[in-house]
Amino acid sequence: MIDRVSAKRKYRDMLLKGLCILSLAVVAALALFMFFYVLAKGVPKLLENPRMLISSPSVRKNVEGILPNILNTVYIVLATLVMVLPIGVGSAIYLTEYAKSRKLVAAIEFASETLSGIPSIIYGLVGMLVFVQFFGFGTCLLAGAMTLVVMNLPTIMRTTQESLKTVPQSYREGAFALGAGKWRVIRTVVLPTCINGIVTGCILTVGRILGESAALLFTAGLAHKVYGFIQGLESSGATLTVALYVYASERGQFDIAYAIAAILMLLTLVINLLTSYMAKLMKKGIGE
Repeated sequence: MIDRVSAKRKYRDMLLKGLCILSLAVVAALALFMFFYVLAKGVPKLLENPRMLISSPSVRKNVEGILPNILNTVYIVLATLVMVLPIGVGSAIYLTEYAKSRKLVAAIEFASETLSGIPSIIYGLVGMLVFVQFFGFGTCLLAGAMTLVVMNLPTIMRTTQESLKTVPQSYREGAFALGAGKWRVIRTVVLPTCINGIVTGCILTVGRILGESAALLFTAGLAHKVYGFIQGLESSGATLTVALYVYASERGQFDIAYAIAAILMLLTLVINLLTSYMAKLMKKGIGE
């Protein structure tokens, strides 16, 4: 009887393991198919006209260029991360380490979860009314970046908060027993332990920024001009995803749209690798 039960349990474990491996294979196959399909469609256009990477578009001169869109994307990613990371991580630290009222924490967590489920088009409308019109920023990359800050704040805050909760309480108690203060414990013990969770939230935020178009249509604009960083934030500009939408849906130039999609995927990969590398440096620096 015991052998029969053990055999059934063994077969059940093997079946569940097989289903998990099958699920992993399906997800990996879909991701690889999408990655190589987009590259196969977009890279030939880039090889055919490599100057489009360093040129501005001009209908009069019949020049295809996406350099302004690449720069606008980099500008808006940097501006958004500079604003959202301190606010999101600081909020998570306060809610996890300092807040005493459980009702307040529960209310803020409920509000952040609600915000994370709102469609991006609504963020775009709110950003247009608040940042573009009420504060008078006008249609510019800064208004788009601030809209993306509000949109991505729940992601950073929740991922950081969950990472902070995974740090064993014994780590904190041991540091307190050695005479360390509250902030020193957080800075030298808690944050280095959960830096991977913060990086995960940062990567998710970067991915959402790079893939966002609906909110930026109402706030960042559609211009295709090359500016410096400061002037670019004050000016209207189309990011790569907005340019992809324009070329694919309004102009019907799918070859350029696929080229932009390929650049977006490669740019996402590069930014994620840089983020992981910076996380290792931060982990060493915070722990010192």
